[in-house]
Amino acid sequence: MDLKALLAKANEKKSGDELAGIAANSEEERVQAKRILAGVKLSTFRDSPLLPPEKDAVSRVIEEAIEEAAYREVKEWTVSDLREFLLRSSSTEIRRINGGLNSEMIAAVTKLMSNLDLVYAAHKLPVQALCNNTIGLPGRLGIRLQPNDPTDDPARILDSIRDGLSYGAGDAVIGVNPVIDNVENTARLLELVHGFIREERIPTQGCVLAHVTTQMEALRRGSPMDLIFQSLAGTEKALRSFGVTVQMLDEAQALVAERGTARGPDRMYFETGEGSELSADAHEGIDQLTLESRCYGLARRYRPFLLNSVVGFIGPEYLYDAPQVIRAGLEDHFMGKLQGISMGCDVCYTNHMDMDQNDLETLAVALTAAGCSYFMGVPMGDDCMLNYQTTSYHDGAALRELFGLRPAPEFEAWLQTRGGAR
Repeated sequence: MDLKALLAKANEKKSGDELAGIAANSEEERVQAKRILAGVKLSTFRDSPLLPPEKDAVSRVIEEAIEEAAYREVKEWTVSDLREFLLRSSSTEIRRINGGLNSEMIAAVTKLMSNLDLVYAAHKLPVQALCNNTIGLPGRLGIRLQPNDPTDDPARILDSIRDGLSYGAGDAVIGVNPVIDNVENTARLLELVHGFIREERIPTQGCVLAHVTTQMEALRRGSPMDLIFQSLAGTEKALRSFGVTVQMLDEAQALVAERGTARGPDRMYFETGEGSELSADAHEGIDQLTLESRCYGLARRYRPFLLNSVVGFIGPEYLYDAPQVIRAGLEDHFMGKLQGISMGCDVCYTNHMDMDQNDLETLAVALTAAGCSYFMGVPMGDDCMLNYQTTSYHDGAALRELFGLRPAPEFEAWLQTRGGAR
């Protein structure tokens, strides 16, 4: 069994891996694959890459980021050794070696961990980032205020923003998914969101989640822009199916650093989700958890202010039901944090999945315990433009109260001037 097949068969049950024809055929086969994987040396994942760097740009980015001194410390460890280290060690000790781990090593150890392991280890890995405010500080939980509208109506978007702010949402970002992805509409929405932020003097960041090339052109034409957004994938082929290259992302980061409106230095926003490579017929025979980890290896190049896995958005072809979505959400959060990413999660599901709001709330509670940096916030948890279910404004407020967490400090100070939420 080669390394690619071993990783796939050791993965927890995922409908996407089954659709791709690479999953374990039984629980017995899955357990046996995990036992074999536990004994694989970490150096094997670098010596035998799943996608050679000379053939795949994402692999090149991941390989170029390896810190050689840290790698020398861990290369003789087995995957099982890494798991034991992560569970017993302090945050400082983990940070000392995580630069020596590539995305495949991190995917491998994730497959050996229980849900509680993933919560416990991720909780030790806070990641801070700074744009116009600070995210990821201990004792804080951010909320992306997502005021989407099915017609991009300015009045309704502003009403939703005001509603979210009343619950204390919006410190992570006020981010609109546009219905019409062109430069003119993107510029109009950027002016709308940034105009409101400036008028109310809110210490947060605005974003319109159009394609990266659309945002870049709006920025060149003078639109205000704090964060530049793009969805990522774990192979070069899948990334190109999004109309994106590594060179393009490099250019976007340089442009927003030069012309953007945020004080920075962290000005990139990415979204990911298990299964996107399979949906693009670009998974290269690699399981969806490992591909998701590779997305974070790519994102690490840009030190993003925000990255969230839109964990249940693609549908049951990739994550069939609540146990699969809950597992994937915990995996994604842990893998991102271990790769030094400011990690949130869009805890969500589509209406044709075998999942309901209770399952969504269970995952949100587990991720809050794991130290997730931020969640989504939409009115009543029902996004009327994207047509999926996610966390609501009041869910974010309830999670903060339940765990004794607060908004980003700059945003909290602004709320207090308005008599706002704790």
